[in-house]
Amino acid sequence: MKTLSIDAFFEQKKLLGQELVLATVSFTEGSTYSKIGTYMLISDDGHFSGMLSGGCLEGDLVEQAKIVLTENKSSLITYDLSNEDSLWGLGVGCDGLMRIFLQPLLPKNNYEPFQSLQDYLTTNEFGVMAIVVESDNSDDIGASLLGNNKSKKNFGVSELLLPKINERIKYSLASRSSLLSAEGVDGTSILCALLKPVPKILILGAGNDAIPLVNFCTELGWLVTIQDHRPAYIESVDFGENTRACNYAVNAVTKNIDIEDFHAVVVMTHHFDQDQNYLKIIAETNIPYVGLLGPKERKNKILTELGEAALSLKDRLHGPAGLDIGGRGSSTIALSIVSQIHQELIYRKVL
Repeated sequence: MKTLSIDAFFEQKKLLGQELVLATVSFTEGSTYSKIGTYMLISDDGHFSGMLSGGCLEGDLVEQAKIVLTENKSSLITYDLSNEDSLWGLGVGCDGLMRIFLQPLLPKNNYEPFQSLQDYLTTNEFGVMAIVVESDNSDDIGASLLGNNKSKKNFGVSELLLPKINERIKYSLASRSSLLSAEGVDGTSILCALLKPVPKILILGAGNDAIPLVNFCTELGWLVTIQDHRPAYIESVDFGENTRACNYAVNAVTKNIDIEDFHAVVVMTHHFDQDQNYLKIIAETNIPYVGLLGPKERKNKILTELGEAALSLKDRLHGPAGLDIGGRGSSTIALSIVSQIHQELIYRKVL
């Protein structure tokens, strides 16, 4: 999910004081474009950010959102994709079923619980947004609890449901998964949407081949910091608003950049000594993915010269960085690196 795009959409609509609807996948069965916990925003003028299908459902979701805002009442919509008649004969070719929960986000309520969700995503911690999506008690529908095991914000959850929802949040965090649970209390179903930190990528080296790497990362909605000790490399390129560009001496990097804050780092200065100096710094961190450009022999020589410091890099250093997808050129290499980072972060349940 490209959360940065949704962030920008939300801030724009909030500035205009528009009403919004949060649409969250609460259940899937079979083959579907999105899975439980995926969400999108729909504004009162029919615009939206994010996608829950390949484009076949969004038009109807816009219409359903208008009803939710008119009635100021949450709604659970079911789409049976195996029954093409129910999708107006579009022939989408999917065989799954999706249930999508729509809840109004209003200026008078400070767009809660979505505003708190936005604030939470900046904490760099896993969390859960738990929502009551079904209940015989209409007052409970849409009630939400957001946070993690340390702290939570309550938006209308009753004392009766609070223990059950806390238990479900704890399980969702432990399993690193979104889930839907039927509690057997007054027909209650609770959706726990896992909130994952936005991946933060550190690129060390701002040569021309870093540009496609930055572009691929930002297209995925990742936050990028690019650092180079050479001022000309940083000053010559506009890397975009979602990229932090830094120009520090290598020995001053840790004083100005919180290295431990990153999920992946790519070392690509193309300068042997500087790459070695950067890897020496990274060896003292717990960054899950470390990529190094250049041939394997070069990597081995750097590791040999690092001595004991190289031991901590053993299970996370990828050199040459990137999956072997064939082809040549900076764009292909960047694609292979981003694919490898994505694969590694999925494996480590960061994404």
